[in-house]
Amino acid sequence: MWTEQHRDPEPEPPVTEGEHRTVDITDIGDQDDGIARVERGYVVIVSNTELNERVKIEIIDVTPTVVFGDVIEREECYQ
Repeated sequence: MWTEQHRDPEPEPPVTEGEHRTVDITDIGDQDDGIARVERGYVVIVSNTELNERVKIEIIDVTPTVVFGDVIEREECYQ
């Protein structure tokens, strides 16, 4: 009999808190935050960004389904 105990564990998020990443903002969320994606499609929410912007971020919070980051540097030209 299949039970919850036999379910595969959730995969670990592909980022860790405090990590720095360069991401491309590919969408804007309902609250005007930038949205980027990293490995395995994990969503990264980054405030104070614009669509098509490339930014270097610091990961500040990691949940099983979404990651939050703060901008630490902006790229000059990205279209």
